[in-house]
Amino acid sequence: MDPAAAATGPAPARRAAEEAPAARPRATALRAPRLDPYWLAGVLFVLFTALSVCRHRRMLTMSWDLGIFEQAIRGYAHLQAPIADLKGPGTNILGDHFSPVTALVAPFYRIFPSPVTLLVVQAALFALSAIPVTRLAAGLLGRKRGLAIGVAYGLSWGVQRAVDFDFHEIAFAMPLLAFSLEAVVRKRWRAAVWWAAPLVLVKEDLGITAAAIGALVLIRLHGDRRRDGGTRDTRATALGVGLLVFGLAAAALTFGVIIPSFNTGGAYDYWDKLKGGDGPAPVIPLDTAVRTLLWTLLPTTGLLALRSPVLIVALPTLGWRFVSHDDHYWTTDWHYSAVLMPVVFIALTDALTGAHRDRRPWLRSYAHHLPGAVLAAALALTASLPLYSLTQGETYRVPASVRAAENLLARIPDDATVESDVGPISRLAGRCRVFWIGDTRGITPDYVAQHVLDGRPPADLVADAEKLHPGARYALLGNDGGYAVLQRV
Repeated sequence: MDPAAAATGPAPARRAAEEAPAARPRATALRAPRLDPYWLAGVLFVLFTALSVCRHRRMLTMSWDLGIFEQAIRGYAHLQAPIADLKGPGTNILGDHFSPVTALVAPFYRIFPSPVTLLVVQAALFALSAIPVTRLAAGLLGRKRGLAIGVAYGLSWGVQRAVDFDFHEIAFAMPLLAFSLEAVVRKRWRAAVWWAAPLVLVKEDLGITAAAIGALVLIRLHGDRRRDGGTRDTRATALGVGLLVFGLAAAALTFGVIIPSFNTGGAYDYWDKLKGGDGPAPVIPLDTAVRTLLWTLLPTTGLLALRSPVLIVALPTLGWRFVSHDDHYWTTDWHYSAVLMPVVFIALTDALTGAHRDRRPWLRSYAHHLPGAVLAAALALTASLPLYSLTQGETYRVPASVRAAENLLARIPDDATVESDVGPISRLAGRCRVFWIGDTRGITPDYVAQHVLDGRPPADLVADAEKLHPGARYALLGNDGGYAVLQRV
């Protein structure tokens, strides 16, 4: 029907013409590009949850950090202080790292008191961070390129290794960083500040990262004013300066006052990792620093992120890691690079929008093909990263040795005091008072649970326990699945 005729024709025909366009969007709503970030986040949540839970079921999690956070969140859940005995009997976790944001997990843990609750929450937070990354890329670069960058982010090595690790507080930083930087690129200054401010509650060093976002806001405002010749945006400038000052002040207060006030030694213990011990302090080798930087920027952004000022938000994290004398921080292992992933992928999107307008043909061509190349790199690297294990049948099977070990650990009664090494922690921290082996500080535990190495005879295990606790006597309760449990008699 001719639209003009429909507009002037009989009422039924006019209504049909008006209703038809409205029906089409409803029929294709599920395929709309605006929903891509949410479907992608849902898929990533399923993948991340499956990976974490399967590893936990097979007792493959490192268990140390998972146990520490479970002890702290268990305290929050029962409206008590966040005591983490694994860091030393009676240790308030706020005197170790300032991460009160983990109290948000407490209501869920109260309903589902299990380490799996922590792992599922972490998977949800990581998946949530993919929404702003994908949404920004799709909005600025188009649906296909945006989805390519979103998938590459979700499969990035930094995210996968963090999901593969124990629960960690940085999971909360991921969506906060992603939403804040999305708002910066879109010039939504107020939203950028509100998303960045809570970073000071995630971990003490992230106050400096929040300050870096404030500096980024000021840099973008200055660049816009120079390019467009406009007047100074006083309100936006005030927001940027406010976030910069707030982040630095919060970090100084946390390092200098809050953590020492909860710490039994009255200090921030991790300064030692920056200034070294009594002997010569190790310094990061140049090749290690270059390798970590290349891993951070090359497979994720093809180095194009270097064209974006967004990348300055990564400097505080890279700075403290490289200045530290602890070599665990230098490499790409564990969870330390996770907070860099939202930064570099949003920096990539920001750089691509400028590169498409560049006068150099080779750069325009490179930018045009880069989202696909970054996706291809993420897919190729996944073959050697944790998510690949989801394609293997044994990932979903719990070995008989694990079931035997769990049955043995289940013989330890609830609320008992247990001295443990890494393996048993995740099976005990939610229902017992668990100490790290050799660090009970005068407390004689009811049980000792540990991994048995090289088939050591039970008599040696008993002798070791009695040496750690003079005057106490222990007997073997059981030895199965590669673990042994001693009971105080």
